[in-house]
Amino acid sequence: MRNLLLLLILATTVGCTAQTQLSGLDNFEEQTWQDLNDNAIRMIGKDWVLISAGTAEDYNMMTASWGTLGWLWERPVSTIYVRPQRHTHNYTEREDYYTLCFFDDPDKEVLRLMGTVSGKDFDKMGYEKLTPVVTPNGSIAFEEAYLIIECKKLYSMVLKEEEFDDKTPMNDMYPERDFHTVYYGEIMGVWRK
Repeated sequence: MRNLLLLLILATTVGCTAQTQLSGLDNFEEQTWQDLNDNAIRMIGKDWVLISAGTAEDYNMMTASWGTLGWLWERPVSTIYVRPQRHTHNYTEREDYYTLCFFDDPDKEVLRLMGTVSGKDFDKMGYEKLTPVVTPNGSIAFEEAYLIIECKKLYSMVLKEEEFDDKTPMNDMYPERDFHTVYYGEIMGVWRK
């Protein structure tokens, strides 16, 4: 009985300390979308972004170079694109929130790896170069990022072949017709180092 009690206390302690709350990190300052002065085209298209979705117990992430930050439906929004064969797609479909993490990584080592391996085959949750933190809405972000944006899904749709007015992007990017799911998310929180 004593050993069982000791195991229960140990399991509870480990479970409680496994994830850090973003609000408890001194090196991040909470901001608003109005404070974003960055060049979103460069940040997403050239520097890349890490999209994450899930909970502290079960999450996945992927690198992306397509997306937007802007204004839609009288709200600040992000738009992300996730192919159905990506493991992260399961999470973006299931969860109400996702995060965008931006890194100051000139070599893009972490982002390159997270974009080339699948969470089905590689333990992304156990990757030692990323320290997960939990946002106020229960999403996962990473302490190594310099900028974290948390979004609440508003709308999603799958791109359709017949809707392309210019067929060139479709033919160039979708030879197998594996069209992205597009997610529109309201920006709910912004944190900057």
